[in-house]
Amino acid sequence: MNTYKSYSERAQQHPNACARSLLELMEQKQTNLSVAVDVTTKKELLSIADAVGPFVCVLKTHIDIVEDFDQDLVAQLEALSKKHNFMIFEDRKFADIGNTVKHQYENGIYKISSWSHITNAHTVPGEGIIKGLKEVGLPLGRGLLLLAEMSSQGALTKGAYTTESIEMARRHQDFVFGFIAQNKVNTSPDEDFLVMTPGVGLDMKGDGLGQQYNTPHQVIYEKGCDVIIVGRGIYGKPDQVEVQAQRYREAGWNAYLERIKGPQ
Repeated sequence: MNTYKSYSERAQQHPNACARSLLELMEQKQTNLSVAVDVTTKKELLSIADAVGPFVCVLKTHIDIVEDFDQDLVAQLEALSKKHNFMIFEDRKFADIGNTVKHQYENGIYKISSWSHITNAHTVPGEGIIKGLKEVGLPLGRGLLLLAEMSSQGALTKGAYTTESIEMARRHQDFVFGFIAQNKVNTSPDEDFLVMTPGVGLDMKGDGLGQQYNTPHQVIYEKGCDVIIVGRGIYGKPDQVEVQAQRYREAGWNAYLERIKGPQ
């Protein structure tokens, strides 16, 4: 199964251009860490991005919570992406009809498709949401993740919802290359969806607001996911950002190396 091959092997045969770029980057930098930078000022966002840049494959943003957003922020994020060789993932969680999400993705003040390599969507509105985003993103070489499972307590993303989300992805593999999920989704030898997993922590089990945490080893080795998404565990202590980023990078990468060795 592709989940148990190396990232470089998967990159060579992957049908999705965005996924190939990400897998190659992960192998080159030896990291499967994504940092979720959920902060509300431009200064904080750029400072954390620069500090964690050497250790991550993906920087995840929530651009609409930045109170002093401007186009210079986008330009500086793009520059840091090139400087440190990471991809940008705007965690927009689109959830409207196809025609609306097209405009949300391409237009407005954020113009997400112009700078974010990866974005994501709920499948609640049906397959039209994928088609709408695809019209904008595919010509730009962008990639889409679908939300198949969430890490918060009581989430409704399970069962038939997850199953049908996977079926939608199978019909759009040129644009949809993976999922936000808590477990691997590949079930056949010719399938290779990447799974990015939030709710990863080395030191905490929850946050009092419903978030639940797993360790990098649980996520990468035991559950077969591909990228760990870490937020407050890395930048929660401003004087330890680089140290914690390196710590999580090593934990995630070591779990991956253990996984591709196969059963001992």
